[in-house]
Amino acid sequence: MSSPSEGYREWMDEREWTLDELAEAYAYPVGTGAAEAGTAAHGWLRANMVSSVDGAAHHEGRSQPLSSDADMRIFGVLRGLADAVVVGAETVRKEGYRPAKAREAFAARRAAAGQGPAPAIAVVTASLDLDFSLPLFTRPLVPTVVLTGAGADADRVREARAAGAEVVFVGEGAGVDPARVTGALADRGLTRLLTEGGPRLLGQFAAAGALDELCLSLAPLVAAGDAPRIMNAPGLAVPERFRLVSVLEEDGFLFTRYRRP
Repeated sequence: MSSPSEGYREWMDEREWTLDELAEAYAYPVGTGAAEAGTAAHGWLRANMVSSVDGAAHHEGRSQPLSSDADMRIFGVLRGLADAVVVGAETVRKEGYRPAKAREAFAARRAAAGQGPAPAIAVVTASLDLDFSLPLFTRPLVPTVVLTGAGADADRVREARAAGAEVVFVGEGAGVDPARVTGALADRGLTRLLTEGGPRLLGQFAAAGALDELCLSLAPLVAAGDAPRIMNAPGLAVPERFRLVSVLEEDGFLFTRYRRP
């Protein structure tokens, strides 16, 4: 597999992409790791989403019916490369999020990059309407981060901290400012960031100019219905152009990567 990090398209014939090939293909840009001494931390926020060919981001409320074995391998690789997975509270509730697991296949790669055994999960929530007794908060390998506004309910903040979560304020009042999320996590050494949505959170990141990269899996499925698109937020005044940097194909699924110029 040739220099696959940017500017290429490859189709697979009669075999699967290996984890090493995918890790090379989806490597974060040079310079987006943890800051070195004397330099400012710089985060890189990439999104990973799946869509049917007719634009549905979910089927019956969940993304799994649109996925495939190859999509799940890429899902695992993107997590294996990330310092933190950023996700909205509604997606945590709908998809039943659990702590990220340590994977032996990525242990050496993560150690060489100075990363912990698994990515942290960072939950974006204004209301803190979450069940803090769940393993996501009480039994993660790496403490879960809760991103909320400085005016969030004090009792809920105490509950989150008592469960073991790290609470980080990224907004005034009860609201969350998506433009502050990347910097707040980078300040904690979490610079290689992956967001898995949902569509509303992803739309907010895009509107704030905070999204650096979009990894979009296009499923050869038609879903119809009224499912949301991968971004579900007020429209931008001027559509923002992203640059296609790679396309992989397996079993009819297209795995694309776009970056903001």
